[in-house]
Amino acid sequence: MEKDLSNYRKSYEKQELLENTIGDNPLQLFQTWFHEVDTNFDEGETNAMTISTIGLDGYPKSRVVLLKKFTYEGFIFYTNYESEKGKAILANPNVCLSFFWHQAERQVIIKGKAEKIAENLSDGYFESRPRGSQLGALVSHQSEVLESREVLENRLNQLEAKYKDKNIPRPDYWGGFIVKPVEIEFWQGRANRLHDRIRYQLQQDFNWKIDRLSP
Repeated sequence: MEKDLSNYRKSYEKQELLENTIGDNPLQLFQTWFHEVDTNFDEGETNAMTISTIGLDGYPKSRVVLLKKFTYEGFIFYTNYESEKGKAILANPNVCLSFFWHQAERQVIIKGKAEKIAENLSDGYFESRPRGSQLGALVSHQSEVLESREVLENRLNQLEAKYKDKNIPRPDYWGGFIVKPVEIEFWQGRANRLHDRIRYQLQQDFNWKIDRLSP
């Protein structure tokens, strides 16, 4: 099988990223970009992000998850702590997040350290989820080998019956991680592949060092 993709090209010409418009804090710039993309572009799920981890087998692995909250402290998402992803993070908290908003011709790449959030915060978010999503967290032994789809459906049916007219408790193996950034790069597509790249690096005094990178 072979397919030549060398003629797949797009010229990025919508916007620019200049030092006099960015500010000193990358979290503020992220908030601005997120709002602009969410308001002005049809990206589907603006909060969809790729998280890359180093697995227990030593290989990097990337997958898409949904960002559920961001603050000046970091970026929060939820998962099964006993999944392949969860085990990888607990063994090596150094992770990378990336957002690619193709309609806006923008990308954000975040290096950081992940840690569990407080249990009461995970409880609060779990309680806010739709009932089906709550049951899903109990049904799925995430990343484990599954004999068939039927097994999954049977588990769901059993749990629906068990918790009929009852509150569904958050399992202790499910909750949130916060990724606290140490480096954030903002990428804005430009014409002739001369893209704008601005990198923020966290310093020991908790200020951010700002550099422009070659495209």
